[in-house]
Amino acid sequence: MSSTAGQVIRCKAAVAWEAGKPLVIEEVEVAPPQTMEVRLKILFTSLCHTDVYFWEAKGQTPLFPRIFGHEAGGIVESVGEGVTDLQPGDHVLPVFTGECKECRHCKSEESNMCDLLRINTDRGVMLSDNKSRFSINGKPVYHFVGTSTFSEYTVVHVGCVAKINPAAPLDKVCVLSCGISTGLGATLNVAKPPKGSSVAIFGLGAVGLAAAEGARIAGAARIIGIDLNPKRFNEAKKFGVTEFVNPKDHDKPVQEVIAEMTDGGVDRSVECTGNVNAMISAFECVHDGWGVAVLVGVPNKDDSFKTHPVNLLNERTLKGTFFGNYKPRSDLPSVVEKYMNKELELEKFITHEVPFAEINKAFEYMLSGDGLRCIIRMDA
Repeated sequence: MSSTAGQVIRCKAAVAWEAGKPLVIEEVEVAPPQTMEVRLKILFTSLCHTDVYFWEAKGQTPLFPRIFGHEAGGIVESVGEGVTDLQPGDHVLPVFTGECKECRHCKSEESNMCDLLRINTDRGVMLSDNKSRFSINGKPVYHFVGTSTFSEYTVVHVGCVAKINPAAPLDKVCVLSCGISTGLGATLNVAKPPKGSSVAIFGLGAVGLAAAEGARIAGAARIIGIDLNPKRFNEAKKFGVTEFVNPKDHDKPVQEVIAEMTDGGVDRSVECTGNVNAMISAFECVHDGWGVAVLVGVPNKDDSFKTHPVNLLNERTLKGTFFGNYKPRSDLPSVVEKYMNKELELEKFITHEVPFAEINKAFEYMLSGDGLRCIIRMDA
């Protein structure tokens, strides 16, 4: 164990004191890991739209002060009681959802929605004792989705930590702990496009472009990108997108436009916007007989999906996915290997980099729609 094992660590963290206000770099105290927990030294983290959404606290239960962050790479500093498969020095990706390996979901080959550790955005404390491991002057600072990576050190449940190849560069593979794996897996694990097929991707943000990258890896012949922002079209070519449709350029529903382009519909579609109308279009644009549509985007809580049942009776399939159907501990190490053996390209997702002291710049980039992923260097 390291010299700090069992002790409180004082370090810097970016604390959100209230909704929508810039994060403040504070000195926090990080308690040692308890039973089935590990304490991580975070080296790189990146900003995902989910952090921004909960920081703005529009429509969720606001919980502040809080340390956000959930896409990251780091090294195990110390482990709590009962932890056997991780040790100090291991290179890891913390993940916002987990894999206890004991529940029905974890034992099923078909699910990654762990009963114990699946994402919980309202909980700001650790499972073992319902307390936070972060404090400032003795007052608790809340966790976010069990990861809280906008801190030089954090405490995470062991089931939410994927041990990866120590040779993998953490400043690149950190983006695999959320959005990129979500889009990639939606295509490779759920849509499963056959070689030579056509795939429509709705929404060309980081998740949608990861879905396109999955289609490229699978050998799709046509990858059609659908987005309301034409600025994204040029960037998307790097991810294998071959054609573009802006729904605003047409006076008929985009599913009809796509059906005309593809002789009746695409073989697969992946929806990455969270807009319920895009979800309906994504389903209705797949070919009858064999078309499969996969929903990735998170809708508003009052949305409902409406389509004519005949669309299903005509042998179209509608599927949903969570985190690309990857089990965090079992499957993420192999996704890292896809990057290591040059099958998957990650550099093109990383458009900005800032030192930890300038973390608010990452929020500015995302709010202005500038770029895809911004890496935050903790040591800079």
